[in-house]
Amino acid sequence: MANVQNKVVIITGASSGIGEETASLLASKGAKLVLAARREDRLKELQQSIEKEGGEAIYKVTDVTSYEEVEALANYAHETFGKVDVLINNAGLMPLSLLNKRKIDEWNTMIDVNIKGVLHGIAAVLPYMREKKEGHVINISSVAGHELAPGSSVYSATKFAVRAITEGLRIEESPENNIRATIISPGAVNTELKETITDEDVKSSIDDVYSQSIQPDSIARAIAFAVDEPAEVALNEIIVRPTAQEW
Repeated sequence: MANVQNKVVIITGASSGIGEETASLLASKGAKLVLAARREDRLKELQQSIEKEGGEAIYKVTDVTSYEEVEALANYAHETFGKVDVLINNAGLMPLSLLNKRKIDEWNTMIDVNIKGVLHGIAAVLPYMREKKEGHVINISSVAGHELAPGSSVYSATKFAVRAITEGLRIEESPENNIRATIISPGAVNTELKETITDEDVKSSIDDVYSQSIQPDSIARAIAFAVDEPAEVALNEIIVRPTAQEW
């Protein structure tokens, strides 16, 4: 993966799951990683693991719901490495629930993390990418951003929004500034994501879906594939789900 080498890559939600696997994979291919999440102990452990394998990584504790913290993350990446090549907006939550349960706090949290967090990331890196007229934003959506299931109404709405935002970014920034935009939509992946579900009526059905889940390194490989494409090639959307998953 020659095009991955020496790229400066920011990953939000890097402390576990897809973010952690992606960081490890890209670091092994020569990327310079900027790790972001809220759990400092996990970030430090990942950084040490990457460095032990000969990779290069820094980290900054970041809450993506705060634009100031995300902007500070992008500034830290630029100050340390002199550029920002790739942003992977991976941080996300999935507290699925039926609408009649009226879990309004969970709805608002999903909107803050899944939508505003993505926008904050884009806003923070766009000036650096526009300045050098090159960059790549990879947003993690979901199969729930393509289809709905009982209990996924609000979560699906946030992931439909991620797809709309990504396509808008492509239309606005690709032609003139050579900024690529990619949507990765995972199906059931064996991560902590479903552990945020508190609606027991939904959780049992989701547990059935996740019984056939794939490992997060499957998504990491798709992300790495998109990053490795040459600057004139934009891989705009990838869906990766378990072979046996129906929706």
